[in-house]
Amino acid sequence: MPTTFDDRYRAIAARDSRFDGQFVTAVRSTGIYCRPSCPARTPKPANVTFYETSAAAHEAGYRACKRCLPEATPGSPEWNLRGDTTGRAMRLIADGVVEREGVGGLASRLGYSSRQVTRLLTAELGAGPLALARAQRAQTARMLLVGTDLPVADVAFSAGFASIRQFNDTVREVFGLTPTELRARRRGHEAGLAAPGAIELLLPLRGPFDSAGLFAWMAARSVAGAEVAASDAYARTVLLPGGPAWFRVTRHDPADRMRLEARVNRLSDLPALVARVRRLFDLDADPLAIDEALGAVPELGAAVAATPGIRVPGCIDPHEMLIRAMIGQQISVAAARTALSRLTEELGERVEPHEGTDRLLPTMTAIAEHGAEVLRGPAARIRAITGAARALADGSLELGTGDDAATQRAALLAMPGIGPWTADYVRMRVTGDPDVLLPGDVAARAGAANLGIPSDAAGLVAWSARTAPWRSYLTAHLWRAVPIKIPTTLSTIRGVLA
Repeated sequence: MPTTFDDRYRAIAARDSRFDGQFVTAVRSTGIYCRPSCPARTPKPANVTFYETSAAAHEAGYRACKRCLPEATPGSPEWNLRGDTTGRAMRLIADGVVEREGVGGLASRLGYSSRQVTRLLTAELGAGPLALARAQRAQTARMLLVGTDLPVADVAFSAGFASIRQFNDTVREVFGLTPTELRARRRGHEAGLAAPGAIELLLPLRGPFDSAGLFAWMAARSVAGAEVAASDAYARTVLLPGGPAWFRVTRHDPADRMRLEARVNRLSDLPALVARVRRLFDLDADPLAIDEALGAVPELGAAVAATPGIRVPGCIDPHEMLIRAMIGQQISVAAARTALSRLTEELGERVEPHEGTDRLLPTMTAIAEHGAEVLRGPAARIRAITGAARALADGSLELGTGDDAATQRAALLAMPGIGPWTADYVRMRVTGDPDVLLPGDVAARAGAANLGIPSDAAGLVAWSARTAPWRSYLTAHLWRAVPIKIPTTLSTIRGVLA
């Protein structure tokens, strides 16, 4: 990511779309801010100010460009790269913590006072948590206005606004248009054609994008009853603050977007669902930077060329991720999938059936209370899994996307039955840390051997230093070097289920 004024100015002069979403360009002579690839004439350097976020541009009095729509870009990969307080705060704000818990809730999760968090974010990003959350609401509102036919009032409350008036004022201030005018300007490919009762959105991403690899990963691990995954789509149920929800993600043409279809119990859950889906599919990654760095390593050149835009799968729910990881310890992917499917069949809450899904994955309370009756295997392993679920349920173990990486790892390692592989695997998928290596992972070591890389743990750790800070993506390439069998297409699965 370019950080100096000169580097950023060269990026906007070249209209380089690689940096869309990583910073915005505010132009004093026009009072607007743009994405780096805006096709408008490049402004004079004297008139330009670069901001890390659109919220900072809003706070400085600028409005969004109507031509390039800077809000319709992927998010910045910077917040996963950074494990500091600012990066953690941005991940939590994206997940809707400020909307649900206020600035106090955000500060508590970060271990600071509200005043300290506001001062820190304002000093570093030019906007405090309330302004950053407001910008998040504006982005969600724009996405819903141009991507759905929801009534404007529903859009306002879905995006998290407290009133229609607040919604109207914010949209006019940020975009220079009324909500109705903004909807009228939508491009044809942004309008969804969702089934009755569903909301359909197009999620922007940076290409290239290895969607086939992500779908294959999810298909190999899908839990019967709660997930349906195949080579071209992924669908599942999920419990959100407002109740059970369902979503499906599929490929979209053009390839710079993914299609999300969702059914939520409460419209205000939609922004959090979108944020979690983006994390699950790693849509805010910077694949060109990653591929350039890894492709320059001779042993990885062919693998990167064969799989451009590889992604590291995230997670929908951090608590669920820990249990899935613990069940998967020291057994095959197929065996873990069978165990999780049995657990879901016995303990998962039943929900309205929808395209192959009819239940939620079990809650931590259900696993803590009844998991020992369903799980199979060594007694110590079962106690560890139910103990972790109990700790998550009663709050004695906290786990979330905004955790400090070292603190999270230490807390997990202190739990019975959790070793370095599990702690690091969870960190990779929950926090989105791009620089996690799993030297004890059997599949990763097999992939390393296939690529001609040292496959013993010590050798792999030493060799991998040259790929920092992208060792999570190195791990993804190692996994990809081991063939995965995937089910048939989702359309075929639908036919069988029907």
